[in-house]
Amino acid sequence: MRTPWGLLRASHPEPGLAVTLAAALLAIGVGHDAAGAALVALTVLASQLAVGWTNDWLDAERDRAVGRTDKPIATSAVSRRTVGVAGLVAAVGAPLLGLTLGVPAALCMTAALLSALLYNWPLKFTAASVVPYAFSFAALPAFVLFALPGTPTPPLWIIAAGGLLGAGAHFANVLPDLDDDARTGVRGLPHRIGPLWSRAAAAGLLLAATVTLVFGPPGRPSWYGIAAVAAAAVVLPAGWYASRLATARGARPVAVFRAVLVVALIDVVLLVTSGLVV
Repeated sequence: MRTPWGLLRASHPEPGLAVTLAAALLAIGVGHDAAGAALVALTVLASQLAVGWTNDWLDAERDRAVGRTDKPIATSAVSRRTVGVAGLVAAVGAPLLGLTLGVPAALCMTAALLSALLYNWPLKFTAASVVPYAFSFAALPAFVLFALPGTPTPPLWIIAAGGLLGAGAHFANVLPDLDDDARTGVRGLPHRIGPLWSRAAAAGLLLAATVTLVFGPPGRPSWYGIAAVAAAAVVLPAGWYASRLATARGARPVAVFRAVLVVALIDVVLLVTSGLVV
């Protein structure tokens, strides 16, 4: 069981399953039947597996260099070759699964996957590191809508909200690894602007995503949408302030990271429910 378990861990299962679940729920919200929602979920899952496995395959030497005990290749729980082959199979399988939902959906999925793979290399190391996150997350709701019979045109507000959510997720996701990344030569945009501005960017982008998801759809905003904006406007500054206090005491400033995660969850819920008004 060592290799299968290591392979699962190398796929980055938590974010991969979270994105897959969000896509499946959004598919149901916009009107897919059970079969369509299942195909959407399988396609997104394959793309997430491809991104996760190729990421660990590419970062194997870096992970060993910094002693990452949470990385299966670095601890020899699975071979680098096995992870690389699995990533290649998943990368080929995702567009093929997308074709079962139509050519526009397959093209959209392929573009999102290529963007994410370009983040793994080489854009992770450049000031443009945020671009693949923004593009791929913006493409996710577009893919779900293109997969519907009749190929409806995705509204601009839901694409913009996805892009803002993805950009904010990039800054939040990198925050815990800034020191390890710096030791191994990663110089993405968060590393260049530093932890303080990265926290601010994550908070600002996720708040903008929340506002877009609430006020973007036609008609009057829902009561729970207004509540979500209010919650985000309170949670993010509170996390920022708590982190500053922690830094002054010499403790780890984790409060802002947790606040960002809470608002990201709110945004995902709003994204899923927004499918009902697309």
